[in-house]
Amino acid sequence: MPPAANRPRPIAVELNAVLVALIDDEPQVLTLEDGALLPSGPFEGDHPTLQTGLRAWVERQTHHPLGYVEQLYTFADRSRAAATSGRRIVSISYLGLTRERVTASGHEPGWQSWYRYFPWEDWRGGTPAVLSRQVMPRLRRWIDAASDPAARRSRRQRMDINFAEATWNEDLVLQRYELLYEAGLVPEAGGRRPVADPLPGMPMHYDHRRILATGIARLRAKIKYRPVVFELMPPDFTLGQLQLAVEALAGRPLHKQNFRRLIDQQGLVEETGAVSAETGGRPAKLYRFRREILLERAVAGSKLPLSRSS
Repeated sequence: MPPAANRPRPIAVELNAVLVALIDDEPQVLTLEDGALLPSGPFEGDHPTLQTGLRAWVERQTHHPLGYVEQLYTFADRSRAAATSGRRIVSISYLGLTRERVTASGHEPGWQSWYRYFPWEDWRGGTPAVLSRQVMPRLRRWIDAASDPAARRSRRQRMDINFAEATWNEDLVLQRYELLYEAGLVPEAGGRRPVADPLPGMPMHYDHRRILATGIARLRAKIKYRPVVFELMPPDFTLGQLQLAVEALAGRPLHKQNFRRLIDQQGLVEETGAVSAETGGRPAKLYRFRREILLERAVAGSKLPLSRSS
């Protein structure tokens, strides 16, 4: 037999869910343990498929049924091992979209704004203060601390690609988090030793914040070429509500006229004939998503482009 150190460790398959809803015009993710964990659990032998196993675990832990689901990514780093058993953990993550259910006592517990974890990603009100006041100065010090000129150039280039205000790309959520992790600026980077003076942004156990960043990035990219935003909308909505939803997910303000022109050109919605008096001004027309458009454009695809406010 090979020495114990060379024997392959047993592998356990873990399923994680990034379950997103729009609550009060804010993108929120369903969590456990006061926001420290994503819903997760092992893939069991009696589950016929991975997605069946995921649905079973999410519904068991959160009492919340899943709607739209797609696989995100598989994480299998060597460092992912259970502390007690030593088994290597292979984590298969999923993105799920849902319309949050409101109970008699208000919103069910566990929903957290994803900007609580990534405050530098919310540009709806302009450049986030945390970015200019804390993230960028700390990254520049990290660049200056590099051991040689080549390393400094590499670090500066990566900072410019991922964090430059003039060329901000809202899809690079994961790359930005991983750069901050490498720079030792987030609590998770310290492992068992606390990071001194970490950046604002709630940490999560294990690598769940990395998984969450992957889900946010996927959804931000997806709303530009598939109308998945309607999975988060109520059956009837105003165009203003739809714009707020897209802005919340993208973390960017949109030009109102351009956005409405794009919606009209795509033929994604139709009037219901009713109006809403909840807009605070003149009654606004209510619309519904033309779900049949998914069949009409099964080959070409349906776009919901993200236009800038400027």
